[in-house]
Amino acid sequence: MTGNARDLQSWAARTYDGLADLLASGPAGTWDAPSLCTGWRVRHVVAHVTMPARLSAEQFGAEMAAAGGDFTRLSDTVAARDASRPAAELRAALRSPALHGWQPPGGGPVGALSHAVIHSLDVTVALGEPPVAPAEGLRAVLDQLTATANALFGVDLTGVRLEAVDAAWSWGDGEVVRADSGELAALASGRTLPDGRVLPRA
Repeated sequence: MTGNARDLQSWAARTYDGLADLLASGPAGTWDAPSLCTGWRVRHVVAHVTMPARLSAEQFGAEMAAAGGDFTRLSDTVAARDASRPAAELRAALRSPALHGWQPPGGGPVGALSHAVIHSLDVTVALGEPPVAPAEGLRAVLDQLTATANALFGVDLTGVRLEAVDAAWSWGDGEVVRADSGELAALASGRTLPDGRVLPRA
């Protein structure tokens, strides 16, 4: 992944700010529109990514214990509960310095950027909007997702060539998949695009 630690954290922060700006100016119904995360609306995605702005380390530990150590269960529980918070509160959480400086345990700034960019795409791709992540950050995440033929999300990229139609970026050899950079990152993250496109699983 290109960029130093400061760059990566800055790109993550700009992604969250961009998402807040998009949601502030979106039409009525944006918050309740479906996202690329199965079963989650836009408000659920925002509730999920802003957990670090709302939960202290102790609170997170208590949530994890209540979920039996299952992070997926914790995520679903918190998203379902906190998605009902006022939109203004969730937007403010997206702009929170606590969120902008947060790094996932063991993930560092690389994990922070990936988390911000991929979940922002869950919203923007689903809404048909351009990415809110800075171009450098999006490219860094694409580079990370394609660092090995078997991507981080269990997508099998063997025999696949990804080509961005909006940037000078491509990767791989084989069957060509052309899409916007954001759509390519979503596909490589195991998401299904609104038009039904999906990459094979490993």
